[in-house]
Amino acid sequence: MADVGEVLMSVLSTIRVPKPGDRVHKDECALSFSTPESEGGLYVCMNSFLGFGSQYVDRHHARSGQRAYLHITRTRKAKKEDDSNSGSGHPPKKKPTRLAIGIEGGFDVEQDQYEEDVKVVIWPDRQEVTSEDLATMPDVVRERVSLSMAGIMAADSVSHTLQVQQWDGEVRQESRHAADLKQLENGIKIPPSGWRCEVCDLQENLWMNLTDGKVLCGRRYFDGSGGNNHALLHFQETGYPLAVKLGTITPDGADVYSYDEDDMVLDSKLPEHLSHFGIDMMTMEKTERTMTELEIAVNQRVGEWEVIQESGTTLRPLFGPGLTGMKNLGNSCYLNSVMQVLFTIPDFQNKYVSNIDKIINEAPSDPTQDFKTQVAKLGYGLLSGEYSKPAPDPGDENGASEPRGDQIGIAPQMFKALVGRGHPEFSTNRQQDAQEFLLHFINMVERNCRSGPNPSEAFRFLVEERIVCQQSQKAKYTQRVDYIVQLPVPMDQATNTEELQEAERRHEEGDSSAPTVRAQIPFTACMAALSEPETLTDFWSSAVQAKTTATKTTRFASFPDYLVIQIKKFTFGLDWVPKKLDVSIDVPDTLDLSALLATGQQPGEELLPEVAPPPLMTPDVEVKGILGSHGNEEDDSLYSPLLSPVLDDSTVSQLCEMGFPLEACRKAVYYTGNTGIDAAMNWIMSHMDDPDFSAPLVLPGCSSGPGTTPTESLSEEHLATIVSMGFSRDQATKALRATSNILDRAVDWIFSHLDDLESMDVSEGGRSAAESEGGRDPPPGPRVRDGPGKYELFAFISHMGTSTMCGHYVCHIKKDQQWVIFNDQKVCASEKPPKDLGYLYFYRRVAE
Repeated sequence: MADVGEVLMSVLSTIRVPKPGDRVHKDECALSFSTPESEGGLYVCMNSFLGFGSQYVDRHHARSGQRAYLHITRTRKAKKEDDSNSGSGHPPKKKPTRLAIGIEGGFDVEQDQYEEDVKVVIWPDRQEVTSEDLATMPDVVRERVSLSMAGIMAADSVSHTLQVQQWDGEVRQESRHAADLKQLENGIKIPPSGWRCEVCDLQENLWMNLTDGKVLCGRRYFDGSGGNNHALLHFQETGYPLAVKLGTITPDGADVYSYDEDDMVLDSKLPEHLSHFGIDMMTMEKTERTMTELEIAVNQRVGEWEVIQESGTTLRPLFGPGLTGMKNLGNSCYLNSVMQVLFTIPDFQNKYVSNIDKIINEAPSDPTQDFKTQVAKLGYGLLSGEYSKPAPDPGDENGASEPRGDQIGIAPQMFKALVGRGHPEFSTNRQQDAQEFLLHFINMVERNCRSGPNPSEAFRFLVEERIVCQQSQKAKYTQRVDYIVQLPVPMDQATNTEELQEAERRHEEGDSSAPTVRAQIPFTACMAALSEPETLTDFWSSAVQAKTTATKTTRFASFPDYLVIQIKKFTFGLDWVPKKLDVSIDVPDTLDLSALLATGQQPGEELLPEVAPPPLMTPDVEVKGILGSHGNEEDDSLYSPLLSPVLDDSTVSQLCEMGFPLEACRKAVYYTGNTGIDAAMNWIMSHMDDPDFSAPLVLPGCSSGPGTTPTESLSEEHLATIVSMGFSRDQATKALRATSNILDRAVDWIFSHLDDLESMDVSEGGRSAAESEGGRDPPPGPRVRDGPGKYELFAFISHMGTSTMCGHYVCHIKKDQQWVIFNDQKVCASEKPPKDLGYLYFYRRVAE
């Protein structure tokens, strides 16, 4: 064997020192969930700075030719008993004082202490070089290798950088009302204590309006506690924007809320504003918890087993294949719950886990940036059982205690970084909507499955919408693709109305002992609300050439293999403040949707003529000079109606009044076909992240701006994505040209124009039907699976909290006839699965 010094000299040119901007993966293997704490440790390539577990380092050496690796092993230090802890064996944790992560006073995300062992290993003979060995080597070798080692160890790892983003929930902006706040000269003086709500006599959670001095109670929380909303109602009646929380006033400041800005704010003139009502800030003492302290208390409870629905029972921990927990990376429980459910479905298992060896062998040089590799890595980590082992108890050195439910589990850091990259929400550490993440992930699967099986097809189904003009009784049929059934919650159908009214009355009277009553909504009532006809006012009928009333019914044109139902618990109040409906729904274990199967055009039923509505010029569109497909500069009378769409001005105005950009509102009304405020609002909420959200409305077939024409070169990547969904290249081209080469809009357009596409007579090869050897191809459109509409429940995701932007998610999955609860790293047998309180329900088709 060659001398180690000579070997190091031979590889010296490949050993790099990390520079600013280099991604150093020293905490996690690129192809598995091995870490420096795992058996065998982690090997970091000293050239690419990719990390590999002991089972993959040989493969990387063989493929890349790299020979020098920094081997990092880490062992947990035994925790010393603290004298101030009364011999409990658990030293007291430093209590957070700021609603923050990664800054002084915030939540500590790195509490375990480790001892590290670091050395250089040279392949293929695995020769080891320690720091002591380097001291005896030539200066040029010692300096280069030592600098590389020190640089790798000093660099912030990619996972650590992503995990510890300096998020500070206390950073508040100066209110725009503070500088010029008008205060009424009404003679009101506020005493230093003894406050009560002027409406309901509540004595806690009290807010004083800084305009008129009214003392009123705060908002009611989702669990029925808090106040009775009287301060909010006062703002809605008067428009007086700022209020201070009594009991939080100290010489250092106070909690100030702006109802107009809907946020906690700063008031630089607070001493002056308080003095107006006789309050001297310098003499006040804090008697109530601030809003930050209340939020910290909630965040500290989020990870505790007691907060979930099954807190009243002792749950048995489970370990093994398919029973692997996932670490919470800071509000990543929404991702954990969704991915646990998806990898219960055979389509995802077969696509990513069954082929993991092939996927890894075909992985690019940087597998951390490859979608297929990272999804396969996550799926194998969840299903293999390799990481489904009890986590060590820091207070139990002898390992004598019973397993607590916490697992070593897996930390999906690379996966989260990859699927969230470039997304304004999923790239952050903020809490997100599990339903939105599910659709985001399905969209990524669609884009990355251009060849071979596409597991998202398991959810894909066709929806038929039938619109009947009430004046002519003629109908119009359209089809669209969907992945989730959104089930409305008809609160007026609650079966315990009297109990709800009694509880409401007692709360309004300030009865603190009043119980919290949850509305009981029958599942049949929700299904009836989904299937009942919807009335469309101001519907432009091509049959009568005028606006009239129409009814729209929605049915399934196909039934998917796996059906996802979202309970629409999250809605907007009258003030457009998001809120969550506290309801219990008797969701069934089995479901038969056969009665909701679409029937298509009925015998003798006449269809609405395919005639475009007359043009209605909007204020920002010039009548003169708009040329249609047959127009010319001398005669523009033949302009295309598409260049001057009919837009419901009242709907556009309503959306603008909510604060959305004018062009976004126009697009929302246009793309939802003037079907009303609800449809337009849904379009806006689902397209707010589009890069062209506020850009001017570009109509199909017209230029989107200077230098852009319908015949410009289209993105081959966009074309391939749409073709992979079952459409022909010509159809994909038409969709992209109609939407200015924007992929997301093209997909929306193609699914809403299936009837138009059927007339193109285009086969997969791009030839006309007459040219195809086999005659006419099957009707174009997305590939959907179809079968009986009978299903059984196998999983559901539950949410706790006031909105999708906060709180906590857990999921329950039925495995071998046993319900299992997955609460991040805790995996246990479920005793009382709360099926009536779920948010997303997952059903699989029952074979006839």
